[in-house]
Amino acid sequence: MISEWFQRVGSSVPRGFSRYFILELLAKKNHTGKEIIDYAVEQSNGIWKPSPGLIYPLLGRLLDEGLIEESKDGKYQLTKKGSETASDVDKINDIVKTQLDVLFRLGNVGRFVAMDLLEKIFSMGSVLSSNIAHMTEDETKKYKTFLETELKKINKQDTKKKGRRIKIE
Repeated sequence: MISEWFQRVGSSVPRGFSRYFILELLAKKNHTGKEIIDYAVEQSNGIWKPSPGLIYPLLGRLLDEGLIEESKDGKYQLTKKGSETASDVDKINDIVKTQLDVLFRLGNVGRFVAMDLLEKIFSMGSVLSSNIAHMTEDETKKYKTFLETELKKINKQDTKKKGRRIKIE
């Protein structure tokens, strides 16, 4: 599914994606900046080639925000705060993946809704990613609750639609 998505969007990666890509990658293993770039190219089959001009300033911002730290060997690793952030992103990611899976199974209408939803999520995510360092813990919790509530609403609507389809068939 990811490679199909890259084929559709070409080399344009949504704003904010790189930030979460790095956090998710560092949650698994420590990496140098070059290893992060190489991994992105490898995973996207060469479609996404993030430049050092993108990755290194982003690593600098993540360092400033206290989400990562650099070891003596030049590898970056998540801090406790970074691990918590990556965990929250993973939870939201799992919810979104489940919802998108349902939408893609609904055929063309589902795909249209899913792509619209993705665009809105990425737009919201990019705004928040630029402000998240300035958000209080309470604001972060409120945002997380909002996202979970909205996804539950979508799930209820999907359940109702499926119920109607089953009755009609």
